[in-house]
Amino acid sequence: MKMLMHICCGPCTIYPLKELRTQGHEITGIFYNPNIHPYQEYQRRRQTLSDYANKTFLNVIWPEDYPLEEYLRAVAVLKEDERCAFCLRDRLVYTAELAIREKYDGFTTTLLYSKYQKHDLIREIGKNLSQQLGIFFYYQDFRAGWAEGVKISKELGMYRQPYCGCIYSEKERFYILQVSSVDCILSTLAVDFLPHKNKEYLFN
Repeated sequence: MKMLMHICCGPCTIYPLKELRTQGHEITGIFYNPNIHPYQEYQRRRQTLSDYANKTFLNVIWPEDYPLEEYLRAVAVLKEDERCAFCLRDRLVYTAELAIREKYDGFTTTLLYSKYQKHDLIREIGKNLSQQLGIFFYYQDFRAGWAEGVKISKELGMYRQPYCGCIYSEKERFYILQVSSVDCILSTLAVDFLPHKNKEYLFN
């Protein structure tokens, strides 16, 4: 089957690509991720994928535009769960419509590989788009190869991003981590200033 695969990043490509090629599918990738912020992060993930694609002889489509402003305008008025749903659907719609225009037999996404993504929602969106647009959505739970993909990506020295991509996930990853670290330090200082007899009870 000639299939267009939406790709979120290089490391998440490893296992799905291997699986699909093993099954005899002809795969082309599409790197469409306007959610990734800031731009230097976007470029770093793009370059990591490009390097891996060259090593594995994977043809990847690289959209020329980076419509971050459109993405932010769309998600700024949404609640957290709605933002994630919009982000996932936006990328899958783009992929499915391109697959139709370029006469692919179906489409899929590496988002099905990550254990940190909303897996059931991705599958639901893909199947709904398949029915609405009339193109086959290939579903497979690629999470089964999570450990294998992580191992290979580390062996190859690939950049492994620490957050999903959008500005909200960046804040969730780093701001909360920073606040937690500060709270931990303050708690430790508080213990040091307590009378010795009370220290053992502080965190019980």
